[in-house]
Amino acid sequence: MVYFKKLNDLLTSFDLKTSGKWFVLSCLIGVVAGFGAIVFDALTQIVQHHSLVAIAGFEHPQTVGEYSFYKDQVTEVNFAPWLLLVVITLGGLASGVIVYNIAPEAEGHGTDAAIDAFHNKRGEIQPRIPIVKTIASALTLGTGGSAGREGPIAQIGAGFGSWVATKLKLSARDRRIMLAAGMGAGIGAIFRAPLAGALFAAEIMYSNADFESDVIVPAAMSSIIAYSLYCMSLPQALRFMPLFGNELHHTVDSHFELIPYTILSIVLSLSAAFYVKTFYGTNRLFKRLPIKPMFRPAVGAFLTGVVGLGLFYLYDQDMRALSVLSTGYGVLQEALTSASKVGIPLLLTVAFVKVFTTSLTIGSGGSGGVFGPSMVIGGCVGAATGQFLQKLWPNLVTQPEAYGLVGMAGFFAGAAHAPISTIIMVSEITGNYALLLPTMLASTLCFVLCQRVHLYQKQYPSRLDSPAHRGDFLIDVLEGSRVSDVYDPKRKIQLIHESKTLDEIVHSLAGTQQHYFPVVDDAGRIIGVFSEDDVRAYLYDETIWKLALARDIMQPDFMRVTPDDDLNTVMQRFTAINVEALPVVDAQDAGVLLGMLHRKETIGYYNQQLLKHKRASDEQET
Repeated sequence: MVYFKKLNDLLTSFDLKTSGKWFVLSCLIGVVAGFGAIVFDALTQIVQHHSLVAIAGFEHPQTVGEYSFYKDQVTEVNFAPWLLLVVITLGGLASGVIVYNIAPEAEGHGTDAAIDAFHNKRGEIQPRIPIVKTIASALTLGTGGSAGREGPIAQIGAGFGSWVATKLKLSARDRRIMLAAGMGAGIGAIFRAPLAGALFAAEIMYSNADFESDVIVPAAMSSIIAYSLYCMSLPQALRFMPLFGNELHHTVDSHFELIPYTILSIVLSLSAAFYVKTFYGTNRLFKRLPIKPMFRPAVGAFLTGVVGLGLFYLYDQDMRALSVLSTGYGVLQEALTSASKVGIPLLLTVAFVKVFTTSLTIGSGGSGGVFGPSMVIGGCVGAATGQFLQKLWPNLVTQPEAYGLVGMAGFFAGAAHAPISTIIMVSEITGNYALLLPTMLASTLCFVLCQRVHLYQKQYPSRLDSPAHRGDFLIDVLEGSRVSDVYDPKRKIQLIHESKTLDEIVHSLAGTQQHYFPVVDDAGRIIGVFSEDDVRAYLYDETIWKLALARDIMQPDFMRVTPDDDLNTVMQRFTAINVEALPVVDAQDAGVLLGMLHRKETIGYYNQQLLKHKRASDEQET
């Protein structure tokens, strides 16, 4: 705690409007995200080597830029397909048991959870979630589950950024920025694309063409540091090499080639819609399974293995068919460098089946990212489409591999509504800007055609719609204020027992200024509420004064609030139901009455905060 206090003192010495504070925080997040990428990569390889390789004899191919710690170790175990099925099922089981018993929030692909925390949870992520996500995802990927690596690594950075902001007692706005910067750093490191990582963090929050502008500079610094740190951990020959190597120097030979790229965009849009629909349809099916949630990832992993092995035997035991398992980057590497050697049938089959294996692995509750599989699916669809168009127009389409690269960008741009970051990512993956024009065309068209497709369902349309920016366009002086800041728990409240007659109630009203009365039972628990107006309706019928009880005139379905409720929400409730007071109850037990919150005192608090905000603004202008 002493270190956090010193760091907080250092940060407060900077002007909050300068980049000095964000330089310190961004560097810190970048370092953690970079180390997180290294640790996760190593952990995944350890699990893979001691399970898939040592037991089943299966080692899936990697990209040119990836490094294996075990490349010099010779494994003499022959490939055993049915042992692979056992390994992948046990991996899903272990992942499910860990996640659902420690941190259920870590299920699935994780990016949606970070987006949701940004918009709806003031940027708060529980510290245990990134740790559980890392272990569970390493088990899922290392044992052959179809998933990506970006989800857990992004959550490591996002979780750490949120945790540091909380420890330093920074504002909710700063916490959100640090969360997003951590996401960008994770993406930048694992995909060797630091600029794309920074833009991804700013763009992925919204489904429309909108950016979280405050995030870009901190995310850029974090992403570059994480990328550099991760690359420095690699052997000299692989340092700062693009993920798919240095040989992807494709070009556009004619402006007329934009015509086949337009056709590719339509194919990619249809593929993206199919991917998202299948993914969430599978997720809904698994939620209906009458078994405990912790066992669902095992079922999904088993089915993933069955599908993968079925494809393996369908293609005469071609090991490339098993790219539908794990990351699948091996077949994507070959598709981007020599698509003709893979062929259209295998590329389309891998892309189609990868949709199902990813849906089974992650849709069942398994842990892993959806970005990586999207790259494989889009790349394979693009390379296959490029080969097909080459047969139609051999003089126009001369490099079908380039269509694989553009396919990676277009597919994800449509599915995730992130066109700008994917355009930059292709340039960073290839190391040049030769494909910038067709990539921009495909990403833009896919983005426009896939407006109803949402891979990340926690995205908001724009900053105007996000709760994170409530008050940016209309000053929100109540942001961060709670009911506990206004109501007085010591104020004496007259309680009415449910058995009290109307006659007794009428006589007791004469001696109090109270207008709203909570009704309680024998145990003192609130069961309803009534106002003076509710009593007034009975005043002209004295025959029922002795018969009517408090339980007869009370409102049993009443609105209530807790001390932790947001005052913005409470103000909306006051307006919606037009009452002057609301019961304040315990957050854990709605029957325990703590006090009454009055509209008049809430408006008074609002005016005080508004005046305070105006004075602060005047001081800044002076």
